[in-house]
Amino acid sequence: MKNALTLSGLFAGLSSLPAIAQEGLETIGKPHDGLLGFQPPATELARKLQQLDNMLLVIITIICVFVAALLAYAIVRFNRRANPTPSKFSHYTPIEIAWTIIPILVLVFIGSFSLPELFRQQVIPEGEVNIKVTGYQWYWGYEYTDHDFAFDSYMLGNPATVDTDKGETPYILDDAMRAKLVNAGYNEDEFLLATDTAVVVPVNKVVVMQVTAADVIHSWAMPAFGVKQDGVPGRLAELWFKAEKEGIYFGQCSELCGKDHAYMPITIKVVSEEAYEAWLEEAKAEYASLPTPFQVAAN
Repeated sequence: MKNALTLSGLFAGLSSLPAIAQEGLETIGKPHDGLLGFQPPATELARKLQQLDNMLLVIITIICVFVAALLAYAIVRFNRRANPTPSKFSHYTPIEIAWTIIPILVLVFIGSFSLPELFRQQVIPEGEVNIKVTGYQWYWGYEYTDHDFAFDSYMLGNPATVDTDKGETPYILDDAMRAKLVNAGYNEDEFLLATDTAVVVPVNKVVVMQVTAADVIHSWAMPAFGVKQDGVPGRLAELWFKAEKEGIYFGQCSELCGKDHAYMPITIKVVSEEAYEAWLEEAKAEYASLPTPFQVAAN
């Protein structure tokens, strides 16, 4: 299957909705030059995953230091000069028992912390907001299934969002594109991250997303939320999150899906309940009447 016609893409550059529900929002979930580590966690899932990662970092550091110390000791103690007549044996039962049991205990200890986090992600709660996400080459489609409207989300700079009459060039950060970003409420350094239409969700509400794809495998990932789910054609997977802080968050398609894989960002705006309800009314009026994309079979 391939996308043959997406009429709703014609409206992408005309919508003023990205600016709605954005006033006063802080950009939180995006990379910064020169920094290391994770984005600030905005959900319990992300916070627990980062805590698990920090614990694993301590464990593997201790193991690496211990092994390096053993190697150094063996080099100094058992080199030819210090030990000219080495012992000759093939087995030493206490050591063999130790190097079998200790790794098992380490893995059991790690599993006692990692498995609950896995179950926390995989046990999907009842959604207060339900959204279906479909990956396309190379943009995302979102359907708010509780309210019967849908829209496509393109990266600002994608040909579907470019106005050549204004001197805008696809995928190029020039003065025209900088103005486009500012007009949409984004910063210049958010080029390749910002989209023409963002997903808007209320703060402190359980959001359940059904993830699929229409052509090849894509992956919907939002680092600050601690979620990542492959979208596979013909299959429907689920993820959930509950954002705890209002702000603008960015993610990316995280599965190599073709030549424009790098130009398939995700933008989510977490807003107050009041701002969400206001956006919802505008979105219903804006998107409920748009033509629905359809696909035809390809030979």
